[in-house]
Amino acid sequence: MQQAQTQKKGKRLKNSRYISGFDGIRALAVVGVIIYHLLPYKMQGGYLGVPIFFVVSGYLITDLLLQEWEQNGRIDFWGFYARRLKRLYPALVFMLVGTGTYITLFQRSLLTNLRSIITTNMLYLYNWWEVGHGQSYFDRFNGESPFTHLWSLSIEGQYYLIWPLILIALVLIIRKRRTIAWVLFGFAVFSAVLMGVLYTGPNTLNRVYYGTDTRMFTIIFGAMLAVVWPSTHLRKNVNSRSRWTLNIIGIVAFTVMVYLYFELAGQNTFTYRGGMFLMAIASTALIAACAHPGSDVNRWLTNPVFSWIGTRSYGFYLYQFPVMIFYEMRVNDIAAHPLMHATIEIVLIMIISELSYRYIEAPLRHYRYRNLGRSIYEFFQRDSTYGLKRLWLIPALILIGISVYGSAIAPTKDAKNVLQENILQNQSSASVHNKKALAKQKQAKKVADNKKRMKKLLKKKLTPTQYRTAKKYGLTKREYLTVHQQPLTAIGDSIMADNSKDLQTVFHQAYVSAAVGRQIWQAGDVLKALKKKGELAPNVLVNLGTNSPMTPAQIDSVVKAIGKGHKIFWVNCHVPTRNWETEVNRTIQGASKKYANFYVINWHKYSYNRNDWFWSDNVHPNPRGNVHYTRLVAQEMSQHLSIK
Repeated sequence: MQQAQTQKKGKRLKNSRYISGFDGIRALAVVGVIIYHLLPYKMQGGYLGVPIFFVVSGYLITDLLLQEWEQNGRIDFWGFYARRLKRLYPALVFMLVGTGTYITLFQRSLLTNLRSIITTNMLYLYNWWEVGHGQSYFDRFNGESPFTHLWSLSIEGQYYLIWPLILIALVLIIRKRRTIAWVLFGFAVFSAVLMGVLYTGPNTLNRVYYGTDTRMFTIIFGAMLAVVWPSTHLRKNVNSRSRWTLNIIGIVAFTVMVYLYFELAGQNTFTYRGGMFLMAIASTALIAACAHPGSDVNRWLTNPVFSWIGTRSYGFYLYQFPVMIFYEMRVNDIAAHPLMHATIEIVLIMIISELSYRYIEAPLRHYRYRNLGRSIYEFFQRDSTYGLKRLWLIPALILIGISVYGSAIAPTKDAKNVLQENILQNQSSASVHNKKALAKQKQAKKVADNKKRMKKLLKKKLTPTQYRTAKKYGLTKREYLTVHQQPLTAIGDSIMADNSKDLQTVFHQAYVSAAVGRQIWQAGDVLKALKKKGELAPNVLVNLGTNSPMTPAQIDSVVKAIGKGHKIFWVNCHVPTRNWETEVNRTIQGASKKYANFYVINWHKYSYNRNDWFWSDNVHPNPRGNVHYTRLVAQEMSQHLSIK
């Protein structure tokens, strides 16, 4: 690799030709993440904003490092590290201290592991801490952490630390850009393959999602592009054909990215076995088109709005989760006015990001820390030039003190709450009951299919135990006996896990498969496995939609997995604390019009404004709510299963 000596030695080149367009790419990523988290739209892959940021970082940092090497014959490592710390650390520290203070004062349920969280974030090791201790990035109902999103900043920090050293080693040893690019491509493929191999289901999700080794291929793609597509070597004057080739590449890449944003689910196997790799390739192609001065993509992505969002994207990234989580913990009727609440949250994030950019990020980014001693001396002078600004030290020290106190008293393990204990007990009980239910379901099916036997069964007198059960759940004799012996497969999320004991008390032949955090796209595998073993009952009860939006196509896939010859009873959702409630229920209702064997159990309407039926989260039924939930399911199903 030849070293160009056309610039003054020691001067660091700063090429900003493509920066405005890159701000546009950052802005698109930010908008995608905001839509994913805040708006009730069918966007599955909004979390894919992170790979875009990774590819951008890989390109920008590598491009500038190579320019510095070519220009000066060396890289000022300490200068590079200092610039990165000045860019990232001040706002990060402010976010950690501010969030820690709020948790200590107002949300102590989130105190667990606060000390470890702050420490690992300061050391840029938080992603590995998340692998062993954190929750899934997609779990919205298990004490969602306002720090979860910071995993990607730790990977960036690790990249900034080791990449300059690796890059120069490659330059000195290999020299040829093309060979270096192939080596990087090999590492990228290895990282992507490792992600696919290690992902074996939800139990390994944290390992592949947060791991540096399994996510590094996106950054490597950006670095590889900088090696073969350096900004200073690209000609501005290209012929019309080349210009439109670049433009088409950018348009196609952008189209692929938008498609993946809407379709690539966070807990889908394909996401980790090729999906993210495709997103990285598309992002790299878009950045290549944007960086080339001969294309129009940069100009298309350059406007004041995108520029403003792009320059403040770090603030949007930092403060999004604290604002969303703290706001949604205080407001319990998100679903009633999802767009209004989303707008409020977006405005809050924008305001905090703007203040952070103006008063923390920009000033401290350009501050000369070599003058720190002189500034401290001037600060404490009687006639200091800082004047009344010095009073800001008081609230700053108070915030730090409260945050430190919260870290000191933070427990290292979550205390299981009553709801969690109830779910665990019910899941254990369901597991025992499932074995008995499966053993008797074939006989129960024969009875249910025999109209004469069913009519005779409905005339039987209730035993004392059956009478007490029917009375407890508010069921008539006919309703109770209709569903009591019906074979049933119930599949759902934490709502059904919470309700499983009550359900199996009334539906004596019910097999229940329920898991906390289960998403609709995970249901197909469970249903297919039961069907393959001949254990899928003719009646299938589904309770999914609590944890995320769903599309008609996803419901179609569940219906297809169940197959013909089964009646499907789908319980719609009561989740007022999430903005997708209305959309999910509308989608479920639409499926009932499409399929003759699809029946909606309207739990949302039945439980509306009955806060006394729910635990403090206003989503999971408490023991009283479980009785009403089971009653509704039994009454609705008995109407469609009763013998005329």
